[in-house]
Amino acid sequence: MNALRFLLRALLALTWVLCGLLTLVLVFPLVGHKGRLALKRDWSGVLLSLCGVRVSYSGEPLREGPALWVINHVSWLDIFAINHARAAVFIAKSEIRRWPLLGWLVAGADTIFIERASRHAVQKVARAMQDKFELGQVVGLFPEGTTSQGFDLLPFYANLFEPARRANVPIQPVALLFFHHDKRSDFAAFVGDQNLLQNLWKVLGGTGVRIEVAFLAPIWVPDGEPAPARAALCARAHQVIKEVVLRR
Repeated sequence: MNALRFLLRALLALTWVLCGLLTLVLVFPLVGHKGRLALKRDWSGVLLSLCGVRVSYSGEPLREGPALWVINHVSWLDIFAINHARAAVFIAKSEIRRWPLLGWLVAGADTIFIERASRHAVQKVARAMQDKFELGQVVGLFPEGTTSQGFDLLPFYANLFEPARRANVPIQPVALLFFHHDKRSDFAAFVGDQNLLQNLWKVLGGTGVRIEVAFLAPIWVPDGEPAPARAALCARAHQVIKEVVLRR
């Protein structure tokens, strides 16, 4: 780790986050829906660059209309890497709302927070997802429910596949692969007992972090036939993402 590099990147990233907060307050109310999505996309790309993180993409993301993106979860960087391809609304644990600055920013970017201790958490999130689908938005789902080191997948929870199934929106798996100096690595993974500051120290103080975002073929596109059960959709998404994560 390099302390000077960390301080410089942290200062630049903090300045950009503050700019993002000002944009939410001053600019978002003045631009339309498409303008806000474009701002989120471009802002995310700049943040990744300021953090020294490179991102490459493969496959073809669904570009138009509502969709559910099912994604393996490795780091807080995941959201920004996905957003840089097409701005999405993400489902995140409510604890993120309490992160300094980033929590405010994520909340202002239409994130759907799930209160995992609440008995009605899934129903509330499902209603919020339905609202976003009706606006033609992509919802990003991390069905593992937590982060991993990125070398394998944890089990997927199937509950939040149901809103997409009922709304007849396409479901597209997305695999995230993390590299450090061109080798698969858990260097940037936000796992274990790390807090956010410790992970920032590693990522901002280091070099050679790269994320490959692989957009895979949709596992379901509405075609007039009844949708598969959510358990079947969940199992299929897990299978195709795991094949990519283990193969590369």
